[in-house]
Amino acid sequence: MALTPAFWAGRRVLLTGHTGFKGGWLAVWLRQLGADLRGFALPAATMPSLWQVAQLQQHVAGDFGDIRDGSALAGAVQAFQPELVLHLAAQPLVREAYRTPVDTYATNVMGTLNLLEAVRATPSVRAVLVVTTDKCYDNREWHWPYREQDALGGFDPYSSSKACVELLCASYRDSFLRTAGVALATARAGNVLGGGDWSAERLLPDIFRAWQGGEEVVLRYPGATRPWQHVLDPLMGYLQLAQSLLTEGDRHAGAWNFGPDSAGLASVGDIVSRLAQHWPGEARWSLAADAQPHEAGLLALDSSKARQLLGWAPRWSLDHTLKQTLAWHLAWRAGRDMNIVTREQIAAHQGETHE
Repeated sequence: MALTPAFWAGRRVLLTGHTGFKGGWLAVWLRQLGADLRGFALPAATMPSLWQVAQLQQHVAGDFGDIRDGSALAGAVQAFQPELVLHLAAQPLVREAYRTPVDTYATNVMGTLNLLEAVRATPSVRAVLVVTTDKCYDNREWHWPYREQDALGGFDPYSSSKACVELLCASYRDSFLRTAGVALATARAGNVLGGGDWSAERLLPDIFRAWQGGEEVVLRYPGATRPWQHVLDPLMGYLQLAQSLLTEGDRHAGAWNFGPDSAGLASVGDIVSRLAQHWPGEARWSLAADAQPHEAGLLALDSSKARQLLGWAPRWSLDHTLKQTLAWHLAWRAGRDMNIVTREQIAAHQGETHE
């Protein structure tokens, strides 16, 4: 399903989490497509941030607010009267959830509940897409990829909170939204990479911070294997799914995986080695000596459903993803206009396929 300005031009879209990494990229893309976009989110969590360096405040209207505040969120939704809601606002970090489990559950679960209640009270809404994570599955560390019908679970609070969100969405879809004519889907993506991510305790931001400071990056789980992909690949899937929800309604409601093929599976150590080949300077790394909180060692997604029913497929290989992420970072260091660089990468993603 092609993404066309003709479909998106003037369409009223509410995007929660528009000040975040994935939300920022999605906001730029929606504005390029001509959507009538409004955001709702906390201020950007890092400094610098994609929101800041790409000057998104000049291009994206929105409200600063906390999704845990049900009244504020409901007021924003009802004031805007969107046709489509894309829900990306969340506490997105595994290790942060170990430190702040109550806040993580409150944001991810109760924040989503507040959003769904706001949707119920807003008749203009025809479709909702809630973004969760590939970590929502009951990970048995097996070697075949997880499908949408596999059991949900989560060892750590972050993963568990996202499994709770999946159950919450399924209940609201069956209990309230389907009969109201609102199509609700959830999206589970793999580990995303891309320019503009300065989050703490994420692999590429940690690498860039260390190497540009002439230090070695300390790897916590060098053998952990994940489905890596450029942020634009799952975002393209979200937009294709949203189009389908709006044009075909409940037929595409439910859960969807958006992950790379087997070539996108790689260990943390492999990612570091590949990126070091392109880094313009010394690139060193070592292993963490102290004990680390539990994280899954192996995770893969089966995205056959999205491939067959939406015509979605990842466009950028892992090597090209790493090159594009590094190119964005180096462009920022060189003082380029990062709104232009971000839009250029979106345009390149839509026009090219790299194996």
